[in-house]
Amino acid sequence: MSEASTVLLSEQEVMIRDAARKVAQEVVAATAAARDRTSAWPTSELKAVGELGFLGMHVPEEYGGSGATFPEYCLAIEEFAAADAGFATILHVHNGLAGAVVHGGNEAQKRKYLPDMASGKTIVAGLLTEPQAGSDTAAFRTTARREGDHYVLNGSKQFISNGNEAGVGLALAAVTETPEGTKGPSLFIVDPRTPGYNVTRIEEKLGRRSAHVAAIQLDDHRVSTENLLGEEGGGYKRVMGMLSEGRIGIAAVACGVARAALEAAVKYAREREAYGAPIIKLQGVAFDLADMATQVDVAFQYMLFAARLQAAGVPCAKEASMAKLFASEIAEKVCSGAIQIHGGYGYLTDFPVERFYRDARVTRIYEGTSHIQKVIIARSLGSR
Repeated sequence: MSEASTVLLSEQEVMIRDAARKVAQEVVAATAAARDRTSAWPTSELKAVGELGFLGMHVPEEYGGSGATFPEYCLAIEEFAAADAGFATILHVHNGLAGAVVHGGNEAQKRKYLPDMASGKTIVAGLLTEPQAGSDTAAFRTTARREGDHYVLNGSKQFISNGNEAGVGLALAAVTETPEGTKGPSLFIVDPRTPGYNVTRIEEKLGRRSAHVAAIQLDDHRVSTENLLGEEGGGYKRVMGMLSEGRIGIAAVACGVARAALEAAVKYAREREAYGAPIIKLQGVAFDLADMATQVDVAFQYMLFAARLQAAGVPCAKEASMAKLFASEIAEKVCSGAIQIHGGYGYLTDFPVERFYRDARVTRIYEGTSHIQKVIIARSLGSR
């Protein structure tokens, strides 16, 4: 983000951004490369940011959260992503799912679960995606059979962020064997520590290695009827309602990674000399950096615009898709450009730009691929 943009932020937004930047750079960035090499879960780092309220940004203060606005949240996530996109992913998934409990839970559920979510004592996982149901969110096969005061869940879940580390999960499953027949998917609050929640695989990934992604098998997993989030059959609508926030948040993550790559490229270009001068003096390098800086600033400004629409309650599915599409696409380009400016050194793990490149790639895939975002945008044009 350019310094000129700061004047458009409120005093509170600047304060939250600066607090996030400080802990992100001092705590998260310091261990990012080492955690990337070993795929280590950031236990101590999560504890540190949890103590500052960044794990409860969507949670109201009465339940122990910080009650931040959505633009404030996006500013914070962008800062964490600039330090470590994997860490930002954990935060984004956790905060978004805590927000689902805030908006969809009853009072008993909020008081039971939100304080531990807000403090970070409990990390949340979203059991939504299935092996055959990614962008096709209507193809879920996981079922929930009612037995007295419990539901019994069965099915496979794939690409579950935080799935092997979570203390609480939100699972999407279709309620079966009702008088009306099978109902649409419902959301359930599940306990990963109880029988029937089985982590079958922890995926090895190209990037974001600290952000664990697991395959989960639900085998006769029993969930109390008290843990139905909202009404039976209302889960699909609730999940779809979360998508705009989720996509804008991913745009913020993409902006953070791209900015970090740009800053690394500028720093290297100022220090590296060729032909008797820093390579930033070479027109080819300077022009590449100019393009990268433009892309990063435009992506950030549109992301923040979409975040403000969301916070104002303005329907913004198109703008959320545009923000995610543009930010994710330029993130990969900027990170690739940063490697190019570093030359051979950019390909080595000694420099952070190769990690930024690996971390950026998935932003074009999850929460709806770039093609899905284009479908949404195109449909909005045809509806006018």
